[in-house]
This record gives sequence, structure tokens and C-alpha cells, in this order.
Amino acid sequence: MTAPLIDPFARPITYLRVSVTDRCDFRCVYCMAENMTFLPKKDLLTLEELDRMCSAFVGLGVRKLRITGGEPLVRRDIMTFFEGMTRHLETGALEELTLTTNGSQLERFAEQLHAAGVRRVNVSLDTLDEEKFARVTRWGRLPQVLRGLDAAQRAGLRVKLNAVALKGFNEDEIFTLSEFCAARGMDLTWIEVMPMGDLGNEDRVGQYWSLNDLRARLAERYTLTDLPERTGGPARYVRLEETGQKIGFITPLTHNFCESCNRVRMTCTGQLYMCLGQEDMADLRPALRNHPNDDAPLREAIREAIAHKPKGHDFDYSRQKADGQVSRHMSHTGG
Repeated sequence: MTAPLIDPFARPITYLRVSVTDRCDFRCVYCMAENMTFLPKKDLLTLEELDRMCSAFVGLGVRKLRITGGEPLVRRDIMTFFEGMTRHLETGALEELTLTTNGSQLERFAEQLHAAGVRRVNVSLDTLDEEKFARVTRWGRLPQVLRGLDAAQRAGLRVKLNAVALKGFNEDEIFTLSEFCAARGMDLTWIEVMPMGDLGNEDRVGQYWSLNDLRARLAERYTLTDLPERTGGPARYVRLEETGQKIGFITPLTHNFCESCNRVRMTCTGQLYMCLGQEDMADLRPALRNHPNDDAPLREAIREAIAHKPKGHDFDYSRQKADGQVSRHMSHTGG
């Protein structure tokens, strides 16, 4: 039996987030600059290489695989990758195959995703105001995303919305978003903006809105009950007693969330980041490409990388500047 992946702090690594492309059909103001320079296509792992890479992780005990981007559904022929991962769900080696998306392509792909074994999707949606949505995404259109939500639910996918808390932007939509999700049977997670990448003219500190404040606002209208569930991830959950829905809070800045981290992130170029908030990474491409018929070097490279997983990240806004900022964009690492 293959020994599981255990990091230096005795945390089992059972969750891999994989960016399959750095490209996106939106240009969200907290994620990327409007005039982005994307990676040359030749630098990206092929779909076959992504399959081989993810399969190696599954063989080492990864039980949950989340596909991210950029926007993963804009990658050409991406459904062949999802369909390939179905075999690991069928054998039971993989417990869950999930997706984080901006929702723009869900109307097109929802039924195929369900057929491939995807049962849950996270959709990034920060506002229900059409004009504000166009402003924050720069290129996005809200009706297209709302049709995608409809299609996902029709196909049998469970949908969770992820909303980035942006000061002066969606502070007045706390209750609107909560009620929208409650009416549609969706959970909602709020996320503090993270200091990743050069955004051009955007003011990172000016965007930051503490979720302590957001939670206090929610408590003005709802009864919040803390939930004990832990997924090894960053979110902490409450139940709104009046609606019964679950609300999550991801607080990389207000509260460090690293003590039970069970995940690593792989970029679309085969670089493994053991921590979202650190620059250290391991390039797995040589082990993959130099040994096309032998996965043993790849498995060894993965184990070596996990042996260097840090205890936590360095994000900090306490001195009114974005300390701990990392240079790469979220779209490269995977949202």
C-alpha cells in the first residue's frame, strides 16, 4: 500500500487544487489587471499531462480534486480532462471532483460536468447588481452567469457562491446575497481580498473589508450559530437560524487559518505551491516530462515537495500595507 502524503507538521495532504489555465473571460479588479499578459500556450501542461499529474496525486492519497483557473471552462477540450478523472471516482480512489468557476460557461457545460461525476461547483459572484457586476469583472455580464446558475441546478449540481468582500463595493449587498442564496438553496462563503499580483491601478488596502465587520452586520438581522465542521480548509461556518442556510468566512488576514491545512495547489505549468501565501514552489515538470513512461520520479518529486510545506502564510494588512504580498496572480496559481 502506498504511504500517504504527510507534511512536516503531521498534516495529511488529501486535497489538490489544480489550475488548468491562467486565462479568463473576466478581468476581476481584485484578481488581475485589465491588460493581462497570459502564459504562452506551449508553457502549459497538456490535458494528457494534467491527467497524469493528477492521477499521480490520487495514487498518493489525494481524495479531493478541485479544478480552477483562470476560468477552467474556457480551456479548449477541458471536458476530456474531466471525463478522464471520472475513472478515479468510479474506482473510489477519488472521493470528489469539484470545480471553481465564474459561471460564464456553466450554461454550456453543466450537464457534461454532472455526467463526468462533478456534484458540486463553487461560483464566484460578488454582486447581484448588473452595473456593478460589469464594473468589478470589467468584461463579465451578470445575466450570463445567472443563466449558468440555473443550468447548474437543473443538471443536479449543488452550487455554492463565493463572494469577495470589497469595501465600498458590496457592503450594501450582505443581506441581498444571503436572501438570494437562501431562496435558491445555495450556501454562501465570503472571502477577504488577498494580496496577490500587480493589479495595475487598483488599491489593495483600499479594497480590504474585514469579515469581522461583515459578520457583525449579519448578526444585526440573523441569529448566527457557529458550526463545528472543519474541512481542513480556510473556511469557518455559521448557520443563519432564520433561513437554515450555511455561511462561510475565509479570513486569511483577520484570522490565520493554517493549522489544519490539508491542501496544495498546482499551477497550469506544473509548479506545486505548498502554500497559497508563500513564494516557495516545486517544479514538477522535469519529473513528468523527462520520464514519460515512469511515474516513480514524479511521485518522488511530489513527496519531496510536500516535505517542504510551511506551517502557514504571511499575509498581513495590519500596518496599512499589503505585507506578505506574493507576486504571482491568483489566476496563475488557481482560485
